[in-house]
Amino acid sequence: MKRLMLGNEAVARGIYEAGCRVVSSYPGTPSTEITEYVSSYPEVYAEWAPNEKVAAEVAVGASIGGARSFCAMKHVGLNVAADPVFTASYTGVNGGMVLAVADDQGMHSSQNEQDSRHYAIAAKLPMVEPADSQECKDFAKAAYEISERFDVPVILRLSTRVSHSQSLVEECERQEVGVKDYVKNPGKYVMMPGNAKKRHVVVEERQKALAQYAEECPLNTVEYNGTKIGVIASGIAYEYAREALPEASFFKLGLINPMPVERLREFASKVEKVIVIEELDDIIETHCRKYGIPVVGKELFSNIGEYTQKMIREKLLGEKTELFQFPETVPVRPPVMCPGCPHRGLFYVLHKLGVMVSGDIGCYTLGATPPLNAMDSTICMGASISALHGFNKARGQESAQKAVAVIGDSTFMHSGITGLIDVTYNEGISTIIVVDNSITGMTGHQENPTTGRTLKGDIVEKISIEKVCEAVGVKRIRVVDPNEPKEMEQVLREELAAAEPSVVISRRPCALLKYVKAKPPVSIDAGKCKKCKACFKIGCPAIVMKNGQVTVDTTLCVGCGLCSKMCAFSAIEEVQA
Repeated sequence: MKRLMLGNEAVARGIYEAGCRVVSSYPGTPSTEITEYVSSYPEVYAEWAPNEKVAAEVAVGASIGGARSFCAMKHVGLNVAADPVFTASYTGVNGGMVLAVADDQGMHSSQNEQDSRHYAIAAKLPMVEPADSQECKDFAKAAYEISERFDVPVILRLSTRVSHSQSLVEECERQEVGVKDYVKNPGKYVMMPGNAKKRHVVVEERQKALAQYAEECPLNTVEYNGTKIGVIASGIAYEYAREALPEASFFKLGLINPMPVERLREFASKVEKVIVIEELDDIIETHCRKYGIPVVGKELFSNIGEYTQKMIREKLLGEKTELFQFPETVPVRPPVMCPGCPHRGLFYVLHKLGVMVSGDIGCYTLGATPPLNAMDSTICMGASISALHGFNKARGQESAQKAVAVIGDSTFMHSGITGLIDVTYNEGISTIIVVDNSITGMTGHQENPTTGRTLKGDIVEKISIEKVCEAVGVKRIRVVDPNEPKEMEQVLREELAAAEPSVVISRRPCALLKYVKAKPPVSIDAGKCKKCKACFKIGCPAIVMKNGQVTVDTTLCVGCGLCSKMCAFSAIEEVQA
């Protein structure tokens, strides 16, 4: 049976059909849905790990235990997981192991734009790259065969467009793969220097075998359509090029590391000009030039952002496609916090206090946008606390009284705890705000260790943020409702003045959670309203100016009441249900 599937859903189907038994991941767009889909299969154990490093380690452990395993992450997640991934290249596998990494060309939901193919090369791991949903399923299954044949974890590279686009996929039955016997083998799995030196020899021999396999790998395919232009591409870039240049011949790389040499030479010999079309860095181009294969690549194409069919035709054929121009100017729609977002009140207070805010990754990163403008830096998951500690150590106690870190509940579990330990252990005086909205919000409402539920929906013990902070040495711990701005301001002033570490937990559940019931929209008394626009300072999209009057968009307002606390004239009234 065939049906439409997202690329991520197809990957989930592929690892299910391949007999995978253990899945551990951390949510990160554009990879998140893989693990959500696979959790629906009862034959597969699936979990959300606290971070990508832990997820990769769980997958490695399951593989050593003899089961086929899997973990998924976005490109920056692979930075976090790099330590176990590089060493797993030395240990190899027992049961097959596949790691999916989704790159985000164009930075639709990421803080940087990086090319994960570098990791495959550096870690000496095979990497496969599908171009559509059917290939997502097929390549996931093939990755397990490669993993077990060559005793190595395999990276499945995705992209935003492949992960989040749909195409037809043929479903097959699950292949039940038994758990292999575990045999104690410290020489293979205990990576102390003496053993690791011997395993490095094994890795290099494996590289030679993989290079030979690349010459015959069925995932690499050739299409001869003409002799004028030959294109070498992979993944979504192949799809763009195939649509833009139907008359060209194509060498489509499915195994992107290692790449063949002789097959590429043969392809190049049969066309007049070879063009390499690849998003981000010049990985394929560099490989071809290394082996004397004449190609044209980045002198035509950018290493920034996504490509399009239009751009490819314009670069190669000089054809410019005329686009219809709408006479009206489409209004800009910048990302904003949702109506009723619990982070809004906190950032209003931080902006009012004029403090330096060391920020982190999550919905609350939007606190950097107007009109709140209440975030000074965002680096990576968990960096808010560590960076604030460094900032305060550099500038002294007086500066520490005018600076805070803001981190989410899920991000705190991911990598914030170690930063907090650094603060207490090294006698820091930082003020840390944990914004606890009871869910992992930015990636689509995934459970985390503080929510009391697992990926499969099982009820478990909640991890207490307060007790964790207390355990690592924080003595000053306050819990505040961010929708009480006066109380929040008072608490923050007190904690900033303290000459010791403190944690303020800004606690209110996300307005979009199913159990959070919206209240009736607030109403504005036009007679009392002075049009001072104080209510606009919180940046709620439900508050609008219409025909010269401040009004409430009742289709957006959830009745949180924060705006009523901004009004000095009692013009905004909460309506009782």
